[in-house]
Amino acid sequence: QVQLVESGGGLVHTGGSLRLSCAASGRTFSTYTMGWFRQAPGKEREFVANINWSDSSNYAASVKGRFTISRDNAKNTVYLQMNSLKPEDTAVYYCAARSSGLVYKYWGQGTQVTVSS
Repeated sequence: QVQLVESGGGLVHTGGSLRLSCAASGRTFSTYTMGWFRQAPGKEREFVANINWSDSSNYAASVKGRFTISRDNAKNTVYLQMNSLKPEDTAVYYCAARSSGLVYKYWGQGTQVTVSS
């Protein structure tokens, strides 16, 4: 069982930056693929970025070049550095983990990010 707790959300102006953190429980964190997803009001949850055990990462086209995902296995934490934020980045951001396959089995409670224009 893995528990995920996000933090770092908040209100920021267009062009600003935020860093989200996701702290994970469990002794096998380093083996998990960790992902960030987001859900804006009235929209479906969408993929933002992920990072696997070897630090290989993937990004949604909408955030590539602006967001950076990283992990610190010693701290059981994954980060999402978000720069050049836009109003359309406003959403609840969720951290998720998967050990194998393509389905994310574990999810955090989410943290709100609001970008004002």
